[in-house]
Amino acid sequence: MKGPSVRRTTRPAYDSASTSATSWSTRAVVSIAIGVAVAVAGCSSEAPPESPVAEQGTSSSAVGEELSAVLPALIDLPSRAGEPSQTSGSVPHIQLDAQPVPGIDAELRRRVFLLPGIDDEPSDRSLPGARGLMVGDELSVSRPDVIAGSREFAHVHPDGSLHVWLPAERAREVQEMGWGELHPWTERDGFWSGVVLVFTPRDARELDVVIQLVVEAYNFVVGADLQPVDIS
Repeated sequence: MKGPSVRRTTRPAYDSASTSATSWSTRAVVSIAIGVAVAVAGCSSEAPPESPVAEQGTSSSAVGEELSAVLPALIDLPSRAGEPSQTSGSVPHIQLDAQPVPGIDAELRRRVFLLPGIDDEPSDRSLPGARGLMVGDELSVSRPDVIAGSREFAHVHPDGSLHVWLPAERAREVQEMGWGELHPWTERDGFWSGVVLVFTPRDARELDVVIQLVVEAYNFVVGADLQPVDIS
């Protein structure tokens, strides 16, 4: 099925809460983008190597702050209802109390893979079972520094939770409002500071928020101006 067309703008990284989580193998990906080494280990337990950024005294968090500033104002996130979800708090970075609702989970997967130019492939940042949202060859990546070494800007875990690459400020808001948790490595040099675990949506209202965040990540990475209604 052909998705909606991309509207361009000019503006400038598991498992479910099941026992299979313990069986994951470890991997990491390190690559150089725009002359700066950037680690993209998503769900891996291997630490990224030292980056030339650190040698220059500039952290990836600081870079993330600057990049966030170029985006237009985003909608305010509401507070997520109920108690905060439980996570591993470490790598592999997973949600421990996810209880996916079959219909909601199916709709999440249907909609995110309607994003124009996005391919549904096994994640190259996570471990077996996760599905990566990959920018297809026909669609250019306007922010290769964010997803260095990959064309994946999000992935969906078997339990319906996701890791999403967002602007740093927006990722912190996701955590503050209870919708997710920053990846444990976001303070490390060489790791993107806006990687956030987004919790499994429990109902249609929460699904709308999660879709909003995935669309924002897409717009951020490919320079589009899509709205959630475009993939409804």
